[in-house]
Amino acid sequence: MKAPLQTVFLWHMHQPYYVNPLTRTAMMPWVRLHAAKGYLDMIETALRYPGLRTSFNFTPVLLRQLRELADDTVRDAWEDLARTPAEELNPAEKALILDHFFKIHWGNLVEPYPRYRELLEMRGRDFSARSLRESVALFTAADYRDLQTWFNLNWCGFSAFRRYPELAALRAKGKGFTEEEKLRVLTVHREIVREIPGIYRRAQDEGRIELTTTPYFHPIMPLVYDTQTAERAMPGRQFPERFGAPEDVRAHLRLAQEEHERAFGRRARGMWPSEGSVCPEILPLLQEAGIEYFCTDEDILFRSLQAEGRVADHLELFQPWLCCHPEGSVRALFRERPLSDFIGFNAARNTPEQAAHYLIHHLEHIADVAMTTPPVALLALDGENAWEAFPDGGEAFLSLMYEGILGSGKLATVLLGEAALGPARPPEIHRLHSGSWIGGNFDIWIGDVEENTGWERVAETRAFLVRHLAAHPVEPERAEAAWMEIYAAEGSDWFWWYGPDFQTDTDMLFDELFRLHLQNVYRILGVAVPAYLEVPIRQRGRAPGYRLPTGLITPQIDGQAGGYFDWLGAGRVEVRQQQTAMFQADRTLADVHFGFDHRHFYLRLDFEGAPPDALAVVFCRPVHGRVRVERGGAAVWESSADGTAFLREEGAGVVCAWQARLELAVPLARLGLRNAGEPCAFFVQVLRGGVELERHPERGFVECAGPSPEFSKQHWFV
Repeated sequence: MKAPLQTVFLWHMHQPYYVNPLTRTAMMPWVRLHAAKGYLDMIETALRYPGLRTSFNFTPVLLRQLRELADDTVRDAWEDLARTPAEELNPAEKALILDHFFKIHWGNLVEPYPRYRELLEMRGRDFSARSLRESVALFTAADYRDLQTWFNLNWCGFSAFRRYPELAALRAKGKGFTEEEKLRVLTVHREIVREIPGIYRRAQDEGRIELTTTPYFHPIMPLVYDTQTAERAMPGRQFPERFGAPEDVRAHLRLAQEEHERAFGRRARGMWPSEGSVCPEILPLLQEAGIEYFCTDEDILFRSLQAEGRVADHLELFQPWLCCHPEGSVRALFRERPLSDFIGFNAARNTPEQAAHYLIHHLEHIADVAMTTPPVALLALDGENAWEAFPDGGEAFLSLMYEGILGSGKLATVLLGEAALGPARPPEIHRLHSGSWIGGNFDIWIGDVEENTGWERVAETRAFLVRHLAAHPVEPERAEAAWMEIYAAEGSDWFWWYGPDFQTDTDMLFDELFRLHLQNVYRILGVAVPAYLEVPIRQRGRAPGYRLPTGLITPQIDGQAGGYFDWLGAGRVEVRQQQTAMFQADRTLADVHFGFDHRHFYLRLDFEGAPPDALAVVFCRPVHGRVRVERGGAAVWESSADGTAFLREEGAGVVCAWQARLELAVPLARLGLRNAGEPCAFFVQVLRGGVELERHPERGFVECAGPSPEFSKQHWFV
C-alpha cells in the first residue's frame, strides 16, 4: 500500500517591532490584538484533534513584544486610548479613536452588529482629517465608550469567546457599556497575552506541535549578508552602495535562539527564514546556529535545479532536500505554493465546506501522483492575518480541513522536523538560488529609490557605530544597546513599506520608527543625530486601489489587444496596488478597466499569465446580478434578489469576447441604472471549479457614478 502523504502545516506568526524605544510604547496594537484572536484560536483549534501534528513559526521579535507587554515594560498606545475614561478624553484622543477604532474587517466584524455599524455611519465610511475633526463633536461620552468597547471586543477570537462567556454577554448587550465592562475586555486581552507562550510550550512538550524560529528582527538575511546578492535574481537593477555584514546575520541567529529558548525551553531546530529569503552563503551560518532544516518557497527549488542545468519536475517538490555548501549543509523543505496561497487568500471567499473539500481533494491528488516514499507536502503561510476575512474567524474551515485530513486514508499530518529529517539520504542541491518566496527575488526590499535610501542609511549608521566604538570604547551595556538598534533597523518590515509595492495609512509611522532606531544609535553614544535622519524617506502618499473613469467610452468588443483609444478615459483597478500587508503570488489578472457610455457598462480584463477557467463580474448596486463567463463559452447573466442565490436569465443582451483579453458590454438597464448619475458597484472574481481564487478589489467593491448628461465634462467621483 502506498505511504500516505505527509502533510506539514507551518503557520508563521510575525509582527514587526512596533515599540518606540524612547518612550517604551508600542505605537500599534497588533501584537495584543492578534494574541486575542489568531494566536489563541490557532493553537486551541489544533489541540482539539489528538491525532493532529502541526508546526508554528514564532518570530523572536513577536515573542519579545509578547514578553514586554506581559511584563508591563512596554505600554500599548491604543490600549491607553481604550482605557481612558470616555468622559476624560480630550479632542486629540477622540480623533485618534475615531480614526483607529474602525481598523477591523467591516464586513465581518462591524456590519453584523447594529451599534458598531451605527457608530461607523456616524463617523462616516470615507473621511478626511477635516471631517474627522467635525465628527469629534457628534459623539457623546457614551458613544466613545461603546466604540472603545466594540473595537477591542470584536478583536477577540472564537476561542476567547468560548473561554470568557462574559464577552458573548457584552456582544449581546450591544450598547450602553460601562467603564467596568470596557476594562474587562482589555483585561481579557492582557490575560491572553500572558498565556500565549505557555500554551504553545506545553503543546510542544507534549509532542503535539513543533515550534520553529526566524532571525531575530526578521531581516532579509541575504541582503544583510551582502546587498549585492540581489543582483543574482535582479540583474541590471539599480542598487544602493554595497553593504554587507555577515556578523550581523550571525547576531540575528544567535539572538533568535536565545529568545526562542527563553520562551519555549529549548533551542529551535527548524527555521522559516524571514520571507523565505535564502542564499548559499547563509547555509554555514544556519548550521553554526544549530538550525538543522529550513523552509522556503517552491520557486527557490525549481530555480536551484535550473541553475544546475536540470529540468525541474514538479513532483520533485514533495520530498526533503539537502542544500550543500563547502562550509556547511542544511536540509530544506519547499512549500507547495498554490495550496498555501489558497488557504491564506482564497479559502475565506468560499464556504468552509467548499474550501476544505478543495484543499483535501488536491492533497489527495498529490498523494496519488507523488513519486517519493513517503511523499511530503509543506503548506507554509501566514498564521494570523487571514482569519479576519472569515465570518467566523476561520473556525469552521480549520475544523473541516483538519477533520478531513485526519479522516483520509491518503493523508497524515507530521511535524516539520519529522518530515525534514526523515530520509537518511535526501537528494542534494549544490547551487541554492538566492531569492525569497515573493517572485524568487528581493524586489520588495531593495532596488527602488526609497528602499535603496533605507539601506544606505543603515550602512552609514553602522559604519559610524564601528568607527565610534573603535575610537571611544564605552561600557558593554551601551555598546550592546547601540548594536540592537542597528539590528532592529535591519528588519525587513521597514523596507516592505518603502517603494511602490505596498501601501498603508501607517506608512509614515513605519518610516519614523525605522529612522528612530538609527537615530538612537547616536543618542545612546551621546552624539548629535545627523540632520538627514530627521528627513522622511517615504515620499509617496497612499495610492488608491482604483482610478475612476474620466470620460465616456464606447469600445469595440472584440477581445483583441489593440484599441487603445477605445479605452481612453476608462477607470482602472490597479491589481498590484491591491496588496496590503500580505503578498499573493501567481495572480491571474494584470488590470481591470471599466467605463460607460449612455447605453452600456464596459469591462476589460487583462491577464498576467495563463487565463483562468472562468470569471464572474458581480454587481451589487443598484441591483444584484452577475455576468459569468467560462473560457470558450458565452457570457451568462444571472440575477439575484439578495446577492446570494443567482438565477440565469435569457436574452440579457450581454456581449462578450474572450481572446487575448476578456471584454464585456452589459446594458445599463440590466444593471438597474435608470437615473442619471446613479451609483454602480461591482467586483471581479477569478474562478476554478466554482471556487473563488482571486477577487478584485480584494475587499469591498469598485463604486462609481453612472453616466449623466454632463459626465463627459467632468471627472467621476465616489
